[in-house]
Amino acid sequence: MANAVLISTYDMGRQPFGLASPAAWLRDAGHEVTCVDLSRGRLPVDAVSSASLIGFFLPMHTATRLALPVIDRVRKLNPAARIVAYGLYAPLNEELLRERGVQSVLGGEFEQDLVNAAAQPTTAGAYPSTLAPRHPGTPAPEHPSTPAPWHPGTLAPSIIPRVIFKTPARDGLPPLSQYAALYVGSERRIVGYTEASRGCKHRCRHCPIVPVYNGRFRIVPADVVVADARAQVAAGARHITFGDPDFFNGIRHAREVVERLARECPGVSYDVTIKVEHLLKHADALPLLRVTGCAFITSAVESLDDGVLELLEKGHTRADFERAVAVCREAGVPMSPTFVAFTPWTTVEGFLHLLHEIDRLELVEQVSPIQYAIRLLVPRGSRMLEVEDMRAWTQPFDPISLTFPWQHPDPRVDRLQESMARLVGVNSSAPRRQLFDRVWEEAHAFAGRVAPMRREPLIARAAIPYLNEPWYC
Repeated sequence: MANAVLISTYDMGRQPFGLASPAAWLRDAGHEVTCVDLSRGRLPVDAVSSASLIGFFLPMHTATRLALPVIDRVRKLNPAARIVAYGLYAPLNEELLRERGVQSVLGGEFEQDLVNAAAQPTTAGAYPSTLAPRHPGTPAPEHPSTPAPWHPGTLAPSIIPRVIFKTPARDGLPPLSQYAALYVGSERRIVGYTEASRGCKHRCRHCPIVPVYNGRFRIVPADVVVADARAQVAAGARHITFGDPDFFNGIRHAREVVERLARECPGVSYDVTIKVEHLLKHADALPLLRVTGCAFITSAVESLDDGVLELLEKGHTRADFERAVAVCREAGVPMSPTFVAFTPWTTVEGFLHLLHEIDRLELVEQVSPIQYAIRLLVPRGSRMLEVEDMRAWTQPFDPISLTFPWQHPDPRVDRLQESMARLVGVNSSAPRRQLFDRVWEEAHAFAGRVAPMRREPLIARAAIPYLNEPWYC
């Protein structure tokens, strides 16, 4: 049997589901498992040095960048171990990962494949010299000169496996109290995290899920979802984040999950992510979310420009977004919109318009300040490379940033984004309304305009719940 070490470098301030889930599978297969969350602790040298399998969980861009130097260190500590990378960003960066010595690259449904990898024999010095890492300063030769919706390093959609889900094993992870919390006014709630589904029915161009799942999604049985939530509640959680890309992809399943959660974990709140079009299509389900404890709904709005929304293939319009805000308010569940504020099609005036609309719609307390600085990421496999303008403004793939860098045709927009990133980055813990005031003033000054007075909200609203982890990608 294998001695496995599973490593997470970053998972948005939450206890990594991507360690707990495969840990249950590996243990059931008879393997010893050590889970390591480097966002909350140090690399255990002894465990790594004696492992036969070392897995890196790469669910997002930041986690992947942070993992690369750790992979190099692990290879030096234990050159005989089989190194595996798994999660959404693993297949997107397969070529680079293999150059760093990763022998197996797994996508979205990774649990059974990790068990299979653990059963394979290891070979001392297995890192092939023909795959020596490219020097960090040397750019990859690839350039998106032609449409490339599917990079050779991505998983073929037809081979996404189906797995029989198991209840995650979380006992080897740091306690939930060490992770991000939910704040409702002055109240602090410990937060757990689980997933009721994986993948997504939709194919938004900018989404990193699409190159792996290509419009497919997998339901996690309600028994497994609720059992995982119950275990976290027993460990102190008073709030559960559902990490599904779209909780309403399977509306009947979603109803069953929240009804059971409310029945079996009374008093526990939760949050979900739902597309604008699904908020409108299934508006009749929103009162159920409220009565079962939904604290807020995250919705990837991305832009208030219909032309940009069409390029991103978001499936909604600006008018749809405004209706969705109203529908959520009527149901008593606040929406927390996210935005890709800076794209190649953003203008300085357009950014000011975004701020004005957030203010007009009384969303200041509902928008995480990092949203004012988010810049479009173009990783390998991105469908954004289907867009001719995107290819024209994009540079060769950069193995340091793990993206195809792009420059805005108007250099002022890039400078504005950098200004917003600095402002938000050094003030991330400031109250949302106070930080919005700073963003409002600085953005208008950048545009050479006098910032107009902002009106006070017409309706006094209760404290908007929020998670205190500001980054998300």
